[in-house]
Amino acid sequence: MNHFKLDSRLENDCFILSESEQFVLLLMNNSLVPWFILVPKTDKTELYELDTTTQTQIFSAINKISDVINSEFKPDKLNVAAIGNIVIQMHIHIIARYKTDAYWPGVVWGMSEKKAYESFEVKKITLVFTNILEL
Repeated sequence: MNHFKLDSRLENDCFILSESEQFVLLLMNNSLVPWFILVPKTDKTELYELDTTTQTQIFSAINKISDVINSEFKPDKLNVAAIGNIVIQMHIHIIARYKTDAYWPGVVWGMSEKKAYESFEVKKITLVFTNILEL
């Protein structure tokens, strides 16, 4: 889509890991939890508003990303949520959670405790996810 523009809050808070014609995959700049955000390139704000084909593509991408997160990060739990109360642009959080992480068992958003990634960590994670969005 030619008119797609990533929300400035996502752009400022995240690194772009991968991009395809349909999606952008982001890494939240908080190394306390492996926190990924899938952004479908659509002007719709709710999943139910999408046609079945697009919904299937989103769930396929979530499944692929979740498989990689499980194998690379070995979390105790995966949190997957399409919550957009502040950032209205459709986006899906895919977060690796550990019983030992800084936020367990609570939610990750809105917390003041954060730790930025080192550049070498971002490069390593980017390599893992570079072509993940190719369907």
